[in-house]
Formats: sequence, C-alpha cells, structure tokens
Amino acid sequence: MKHRKRRSKIKSSVELHPSETKQLVEYMDELQISRDINKNKGFLVSCLHKAQNLYGHISKEVQELIAEKLLLNLSDISALVSFYYFFSEEPLGTNAIYICNDIADRMNGVEEIDKIFEEELKIKFNEITPDNKFSLHHTPCIGMCDQAPSALINSTVITDLTPQKAREILKKLKTSKLKNLVKEYGDGNNAHSLVKSMVNNNIRKKGEVIFSEYITGKALKTALNITPSNVIDFIKKSELRGRGGAGFPAGVKWELTRDSSDEKKRIICNADEGEPGTFKDRVVLTEYPDLLFEGMTIAGYAIHADTGILYLREEYEYLLGFLEEVLDKRRKANLLGDSICPGQNIENFKFDIRIQMGAGAYICGEESALISSCEGLRGVPKKRPPFPVQKGYFQHPTSVNNIETYCCAGRIVEHGPEWFLKIGTEKSRGTKLLSISGDCEKPGVYEFPYGTTVKEILKKVKAEDTYAVQVGGPSGNLINKTEFYRKVCFEDLPTGGAFTIFNKTRNILGIVTSFMEFFKEESCGKCTPCRVGIKNLLDILNKIIEHNGNKNDLNQLLKIADTVKKTAFCGLGQAAPNPILCSLKNFRSEYEKYLK
Repeated sequence: MKHRKRRSKIKSSVELHPSETKQLVEYMDELQISRDINKNKGFLVSCLHKAQNLYGHISKEVQELIAEKLLLNLSDISALVSFYYFFSEEPLGTNAIYICNDIADRMNGVEEIDKIFEEELKIKFNEITPDNKFSLHHTPCIGMCDQAPSALINSTVITDLTPQKAREILKKLKTSKLKNLVKEYGDGNNAHSLVKSMVNNNIRKKGEVIFSEYITGKALKTALNITPSNVIDFIKKSELRGRGGAGFPAGVKWELTRDSSDEKKRIICNADEGEPGTFKDRVVLTEYPDLLFEGMTIAGYAIHADTGILYLREEYEYLLGFLEEVLDKRRKANLLGDSICPGQNIENFKFDIRIQMGAGAYICGEESALISSCEGLRGVPKKRPPFPVQKGYFQHPTSVNNIETYCCAGRIVEHGPEWFLKIGTEKSRGTKLLSISGDCEKPGVYEFPYGTTVKEILKKVKAEDTYAVQVGGPSGNLINKTEFYRKVCFEDLPTGGAFTIFNKTRNILGIVTSFMEFFKEESCGKCTPCRVGIKNLLDILNKIIEHNGNKNDLNQLLKIADTVKKTAFCGLGQAAPNPILCSLKNFRSEYEKYLK
C-alpha cells in the first residue's frame, strides 16, 4: 500500500544521466556488497534513497540495476518502492514540496497555505508543473508541531509558514537554488555547519535526567569498569521502563537478549517518531546525540552485541550528516569501533553504530515492522512469538528501544540506580520528555518528572480555556476537564511523548476525523480488522458529521471499535479505535449535537 498520497497524476519523463548511474554504482560498491543476500538486503533501503535523490524517482531501469548489483530479485525492489512514502516510481518535481497537514498545522491555518501553493504553482496537490520544477504533496506529521504550519521541500525543513512566507519561498525557488532558501538558522546545533536549519529546539524545561549536564564518555567508562551482568543489574534495579509508551522493563529486555543462545546480538534504536504531535526525539538528536550513542554503546556492552542501528525517520534526514560526524568523533576518541577505551576495557569490547534511514511509514514505529525495514523489506509487523529478543534482525536476538530509553540508561550507569529511583513515582521512575503543542503560549519540549498532573503541565505551558487534551498522540487518551487532575505516568496516563492542547474553539469530531484518517492511510493493510474496520469507522463518523446519523450509529461505532481493538494484528490496529472510544466516553455531547 502506498501511504499518505497518490501520485497517479504525476507523469513526466526524466532521462538517466550516465554520471548519475556511475554515482549509484560507486555508492553500492562502497557498501561492500557481498554474496551474502541478507547483508545486501540490509543496504537496500539506503540504495533506494541514493537513487531517489539522484533521479527524483526510482524507475524500473534503476530498480533493475540495483537488483542486479545486490543480487536480489526485481520484485524485492519493487515491493519497497511501492510501500514507502518517500519513494516514487514516477518522477517528482525537482523541488518536491510536502506540506504537513496534521492536526497542529490545521489548527494554525494550513488550508490557506495550501491554496497559496496551488495558486502560485498553478497545479493541484499530487501534480507536477509542466517544466518538472515543482510537485506538490501532503504529508502527516514531520516532527514540527511546535512551529506549524511546516513543510519539507525535498529534505529542507520550512517552519512557521505564513501566506507571505509561502509566496516568498516560491519566488526564491523559481529564480534560485534550494540551498539558498534558508538564511537564518535555529538555536543550538540547528546552526551547525552540517545542519543549517531554520528549525528551533524550543527546550522549555530542563529536567534532572536527559536535559542536564553531560560529560562525553563518563557513563561508558563507568560501565566498562563493571561486568555486563552488573550493567544489566543497574538497569533492572533502577526500574527503567521503555519510554515508547508500552513501558516494558528495559533491563529485562536486555537480559532476555543477552541470555539467548545465538552468539550474534543486535541493538536497534527506534528514532522513527511518526505519531502526530511528537517531536522530542528530534530535539535530543540535535542537542544530545552523544548521550544517545553512549546509551546504545552501553547496551551493546551489556548484551554482548557488536552492532547497533539507529533507525532515523526520513523527515529528519537534514540531521544525517551531523549525526554521522558525531559517530566519527566517537570512533576517533575510542568510544566506538574496534578498540573502545583501550587499557580499561578488559573484555576487548567492540561495537559500532550505523544509521539506517527510514522512508516514510508510520507502521515502522512498531518494533517488528522496524526490523523488517532494516532487513530491506516492507515495514509489515511480524507474527510473535518469536519475539525480537529471541529472533530479531535477520533472526539474531535484538533489543529495540527508543531514544529516551537509551539516554536514561546512560544516566543510570553514570549516577547509579538509587539516584534514578528517587525521581518520579513508585511505578514510573525518572522523567518524561513531552512534546507539547496546540493551544498554549509556550509550545515546545519539556522534561517533567513522572507523576506531574495535567493541570500542572497546562499551567507551565500557559494554556488558557483548555477544553481537551490529547495525551499520547492519536493512539493515546483524549481527556476532558474532569480528568485534568490525572498524572502523566504508566499507572495513570501513559504517553510516548505527545501532549496536544485544544481550547473551546476546536471541533472535537474534526479532531477525531483527522486522527482516524491518519490511521487509515498508515495501515499496512495486512489484516482485515484494521484495513476494513478503520474505513467503516470513518464512514459512520462522516455520516454523523453530515447530520445523517442517529443513536444507533453511536452504538455501531462502539461495536466496530471494540472489534478492531481486540482483533487487529499489531499495535497500530489495536490503538486506531482509541480516538473514537475516548471521544465517545469523554465528549459524547459533541456527537449528539450532530444527530438527527
């Protein structure tokens, strides 16, 4: 299934230049292609990225070239091109414009921005200009909800769009090159020579764990002074739970991976925060990448892994060169590679990290789908058991954690589990990074100790006249005023990080519809409950919004939502009905306004 957009109207002919073909072949040669088909598949997504960047699309001829070079079947290549959002078999414009249309952008007037781009370019969405210079597309959350409306032009991020800014951008692009578009850079490392982005970090509140003083290498050297088993004991004693939302104990996951009989172990970091309303990982990658890589290295030491993968979402490609430089510096400082901390490391520990780019598929946030993507496959969830800790990346035991979890692990090793246990609640230790956007005066990233109430957060971000709060993105909980006493923690309001605020001017059913459309587009289509059930929910929801519904339709919504939640194959399908269920529970009167 092609996600998010339809390209059927984009037709053009682009000749393949011999020099570009040579670049692609040389790139594949640099990857050290071997007779090991699995190894080659691991490079496949990277090769497709290179081809997309060179040609602006991935034609059948290019697919055949890649298949021949990687010793793969053409069907393996075509399957990926048709699945991932940022790959296209049809040519795109030299400037492919992707305007974000998630809930934060809609709240900030993106519809007017859409009209300006269509008027100025004289094309509709999913069309290309006659000179092949521009193509226009919609995309969901690109991790910029605190500075919406936003857009991607190829891999360049444009934030805080206004009608005037949109016209100025198009005027510049018609007469100049994309690299000359951004003149003023954001704060911190956004101004780094390898980033040069207008994005702002908007770190509003620093906490005790992640956004605190950090000395490169200190935690790793502490870890290497104790045994791998001791490191895992540290993490288990700290009661660190995975920060992705499910909250599985990180120490237990590491222990299960280490105890597997397979000698080859793998570490993967999930940096594919694709859920609307979430952007805190982007800030950590920009300002604290050393802490992340240190946490991953400590995890590698603990489970006896020699390889780590950072799975970076396509929307953050503008950070790739910068992150690669951070990794190179760590290798030169003997904090990565074949000789980590020589003289201190009695185990002769070897570990390195490579960056694997995603290609635009929300489903890859699910760990087994993410592993599939790393293996050069469509990002489709796998049947469990076996679990990744038993058979993960190319059937090797694999521990998958998100950015926050690895950062917390590094701090725990540095300061000790007792220090971590003093922060948060009895069942939720430590702090939580929240991506806060919507109707508030100070959107951005905040680090709060677990146990902070919604009311306290709303006061901190200066939100007034709040009517509803979405805690945890579309898959989370939509709560009303009667629940603002509740606490952000695993035992009450768990969240992967999104925290979106709505005042009384917002249409609840419009919000729910936006979330359900997102899930419909992002479903991989593998199972019937998700593929058919979400469409049925949307049909009934639209029927109600058009004033053609009755009370029986509300009961039908509940019935279908319950069925999808119980029978869908993976976490996406199981979470997709949540916007319907939460809004019917907490905002039923909003539905009744529309009933006959």
